[in-house]
Amino acid sequence: MTKAEKALELFANNFNCSQAVLTAFAPDFGLDEKLALMLGTQFGGGARNAEMCGAVSGALMVLGLKYGHFESENNEQKSRAYAIATEFTKRFKERNGSIVCRDLLGYDLTKPEDSACIMEKNLFRTVCPEMIRSAVEVLEGVMADFE
Repeated sequence: MTKAEKALELFANNFNCSQAVLTAFAPDFGLDEKLALMLGTQFGGGARNAEMCGAVSGALMVLGLKYGHFESENNEQKSRAYAIATEFTKRFKERNGSIVCRDLLGYDLTKPEDSACIMEKNLFRTVCPEMIRSAVEVLEGVMADFE
């Protein structure tokens, strides 16, 4: 099963976009699946504020696991981690037009009238899976390029 397929399976099983992306990669870093699911919980739906797409947040957490800054005096490590995150968000935005949940959905889930439209149009089941797939594919490309 590919990472994208795993992420989409998780999403189809009632986990949010951030949980799906982060958890699909968790075994690669020795991160327990339950812990990954718990960690990603608060980031779905743009942190429930229609801000940064949860799939993007999940991917950024994966990049943190792979390239994260953990030595306080190592500014080179920190700069590289930030550059990789910037490259990911740039590529995702180029591919999808935005990294912001409300822009990607076309509606702001924090507004009751918009939330009703999202549900009526089934956008969580049409748009969000495409953003999850895109986040995983861009993430895999960025990680391959920065190996």
